[in-house]
Amino acid sequence: MKPRGRRAASSLHIVVLGLSITSSWGNGHATTYRSLLRETAGRGHRVRFLERDAPWYAANRDAGECEGVSIELYGGLGELRDRFAEEVRCADVVIVGSYVPEGAAVGDWIHATAQGLTAFYDIDTPVTLARLARGDGEYIEARQVADYDLYLSFTGGPTLRRLEQQFGSPMARVLYCSVDPRAYYPGPQPPCWDLGYMGTYSDDRQPPLERLLLAPASAWSQGRFVVAGPQYPPHLRWPGNVARIEHLPPRQHRDFYNQQRFTLNITRADMIRAGWSPSVRLFEAAACATPIISDCWAGIETLFEPGREIVLAASPAEVLAALRDLPEAERRAMGQRACRRVLARHTAAHRAAQLEAYLLEALSRRSRQAVPMGAA
Repeated sequence: MKPRGRRAASSLHIVVLGLSITSSWGNGHATTYRSLLRETAGRGHRVRFLERDAPWYAANRDAGECEGVSIELYGGLGELRDRFAEEVRCADVVIVGSYVPEGAAVGDWIHATAQGLTAFYDIDTPVTLARLARGDGEYIEARQVADYDLYLSFTGGPTLRRLEQQFGSPMARVLYCSVDPRAYYPGPQPPCWDLGYMGTYSDDRQPPLERLLLAPASAWSQGRFVVAGPQYPPHLRWPGNVARIEHLPPRQHRDFYNQQRFTLNITRADMIRAGWSPSVRLFEAAACATPIISDCWAGIETLFEPGREIVLAASPAEVLAALRDLPEAERRAMGQRACRRVLARHTAAHRAAQLEAYLLEALSRRSRQAVPMGAA
């Protein structure tokens, strides 16, 4: 399936308020925004990204610009209102992302100000719904879900019905993460690690990391393992054959994948419960033709065929079986099959085409609802 080409209709003025596009430090939002919005701008739309100038991102910026996208930093909610009220008011579409600082207050201001379409882009949908169940409305409150004309969700499946039926979203649509094939592709270098993992530390991902990487590493002293990512507690003890990389900027991700015989995907607990919540790491690794070992969750089989395009594992023994027993020719073939699947369905260009279609659908619905009853 190929994405549609450049659209012929008039371009949209799209304003996006997101967590970060300038820094990928400790978050997966930045790389998603960069490729998606670059491709959206490439379809003829005018895109502006507004980012809160947080000190931890300012100290770790790895992209000061994004092709086709105008980026502006602001210091707080007051400055956001003062500097960008007119642009928000006049934009065709205003999109607010998950984890935007003071996101609930930003959302109220957007709905009071914007005259065009409003959308919420949830890169953390299961986490968001778990927070709402606890009454935690830091970046969106339950009452606000129905206020957005469109709810774009990183999670598909039954969650979309829940957003519409339980929370009153007028239109919930899945917009999975994607990969930029210009940045992720196979490389010629031979692997130097048998299994690697990249991800920021989190309490709920640590037990599966210990089960699916650290335990196999302890059991197979000849194996070579690596864990990349920040915020791991200093008291953690690592087996001697596990290398540690504190932070990898996006420009080094491709080389990291290509240096692994297999890469490990671990999913947040909330996302496992929801299902249909692929990590961007799945698509990045697959685009590099690096075979993936993943934990199991509902919906993963709609993205990759288990046993042919991905290895699903729940125990150290299953991980070790893949690492030590899978013939080399089949290992390579598995990575190549996953690569073909991703390039056919899950690139940033595919997502930009989906985003455009959703926006046009929502604008059409909004236009129909604005027509008075009985009007011709």
